[in-house]
Amino acid sequence: MPDRETVMNQIPEKIRLKPPEDRLTVETIDMHTGGEPLRIITGGIGRIDGETVLEKRRYFRDHLDHIRRGLMFEPRGHADMYGAVITPPCSEGADFGTFFLHNEGYSTMCGHAVIALTRLAVESGMVKKDPEVEKIVIDTPAGRIQAGAVLKNGVVEKVSFCNVPSFVYIKDKRVDVPEIGSIRFDVAYGGAFYVLCRAEDLGVSLDGSDYNRLISCGRKIKTAVSERFEIAHPFEPELGFLYGTIIIGDARDKRHHSRNVCIFARGEVDRSPTGSGVSARAALHYEQNELAVDREITIESILDTLMTVRVTKETRFGPFRAVIPEVSGSASYTGSHKFYFDPDDDLKTGFIFR
Repeated sequence: MPDRETVMNQIPEKIRLKPPEDRLTVETIDMHTGGEPLRIITGGIGRIDGETVLEKRRYFRDHLDHIRRGLMFEPRGHADMYGAVITPPCSEGADFGTFFLHNEGYSTMCGHAVIALTRLAVESGMVKKDPEVEKIVIDTPAGRIQAGAVLKNGVVEKVSFCNVPSFVYIKDKRVDVPEIGSIRFDVAYGGAFYVLCRAEDLGVSLDGSDYNRLISCGRKIKTAVSERFEIAHPFEPELGFLYGTIIIGDARDKRHHSRNVCIFARGEVDRSPTGSGVSARAALHYEQNELAVDREITIESILDTLMTVRVTKETRFGPFRAVIPEVSGSASYTGSHKFYFDPDDDLKTGFIFR
């Protein structure tokens, strides 16, 4: 058995691969926020037409969806991969735009992605403002987001962003769910619509031991509510759909407010507490007089990773009493990649088991 040094000396110092020119090459930077992956497309996809983020998202969906499938699905990705596309700014005063990708298609808002993108934008020099606290304006499908990055020695230690107006859409209803029974639920919006329910009503644990049961419950509850209740955004029909299920339980650490797991898209499990999800929860807790303006709560994920959320102010959003939540968290880099799409590869646009 050769020793490690002998084996290492047999590896070429640098292996260079130059793919044929007919192969699409897409470049990405990969990050995670609280364990939830984010694959950020940084090059190789060409121009995305459209004046607004929603128009650009439609163009990508109609003309470039093979890239979403190829990067999110196996063999380049996996069933729980998540992605983001950076675009030029679409509104006056914005620094850049973005929209989001997953195993089912395209989401309307993503807090964990905003946290990661903010760190990348600051540390890469994509935006340059105040050297200590960066303020960045981002166009998203749900609206304009303002994010702040706290730096230490040029490194982003924490990101906070003020989300779009968040509100309670359906309050304290019940629904019959096949194989589960009648459950209590609320629906709230935090840039995306979520059905919120309690783990104790489902008999599930909010950790990895119940991973498959959480997926099953989340998908069944989302389907049952979607079939029985109309979900409509007050201004933009394209944003009016139920995105995921958030199952809420007690925190493991008594210093924290609670714990939740979000199941979204085609059975994806968010490893983070879910930025748009905790925004929806902030609106619900505010409506129930459980959260006051400027009070911060900390929420755990399935991995025990944390996000904090506070209500900065009350506002109106169409017919709804709404709040502006501020969500905070941190992100880390995991790698940079060049992905090749071989035209002769029968699996070039990926496959998925879920």
